[in-house]
Amino acid sequence: MSQENVEVVREHFEATNRGDYAFAVGQYADDVELVLPPGDLLSGTYSGREAVSGFFADWFRAFGGSQHFDLREIRGVGDAVVVVAHHEARGRRSGAAISAEFFYSYWLSDGKIRRVLFHASRDDALEAVGLRE
Repeated sequence: MSQENVEVVREHFEATNRGDYAFAVGQYADDVELVLPPGDLLSGTYSGREAVSGFFADWFRAFGGSQHFDLREIRGVGDAVVVVAHHEARGRRSGAAISAEFFYSYWLSDGKIRRVLFHASRDDALEAVGLRE
């Protein structure tokens, strides 16, 4: 199952990169949950497809659709997937370029994304799914 889950997450990022948000949102389970760590500027928990897709829509609007994710690492273990993604974008208003690494863990069931956690580091993301290096 883990390779199938990896492909779902990979397709999710590919759809986002090409601006096919309807496809990306369609990969969320109805009861999907997004968790951003405490201390993060946007920390909190977003529950349900509408809330999660709304969070990402607001984030992407800030970049005027210029965002791009380069998957540096994607690993599946059981029903979970760890992603290390390099994110580049330009501020919609300022034009300022941003470049950052993001660390995620995803949990899936029945081919749908059920939970997404943002992490402060790759090690934190790996640990969240029971992996250590």
